[in-house]
Amino acid sequence: MSHIKWTCHTFEQLSKEDLYLILMERVNVFVVEQTCPYPEIDHRDQEALHLIAKENGTIVAYCRIFQNGIMYKEASIGRILVTQAGRKKGYGKMLLIKALEKLSELGETSVKIQAQAYLKSFYESFGFKAVSDVYDEDGIPHLDMVKTER
Repeated sequence: MSHIKWTCHTFEQLSKEDLYLILMERVNVFVVEQTCPYPEIDHRDQEALHLIAKENGTIVAYCRIFQNGIMYKEASIGRILVTQAGRKKGYGKMLLIKALEKLSELGETSVKIQAQAYLKSFYESFGFKAVSDVYDEDGIPHLDMVKTER
């Protein structure tokens, strides 16, 4: 029986092993799978919280969480990924729920994301609303979306 372990760490709290695994999965998903030959490391990891889901010791889902004023005036969630091993199991939904819960714990009331356009309805199901037209980000259609607690 598989078991999911969720952790959330600052950059300084990440083990070398976890940082290596995170970067490896980000390259696998964002560079290799999406054939997006652009630098993945952007000097923002040091400012982020890193939400990690592991199944039997292997990363299956991950995202970065930023408080307001770092990436945007709103808080933000980025580098949202589910690995091939974790797909079709509901981990993407669980990841977003956990990330939004963490931001709520931190007192954040507005969250902005840069969503891949094909995932618009997925994010809308969590209360996000499109605040931009679709635009090209490294050859992939994206749009900005914001969720505001009321």
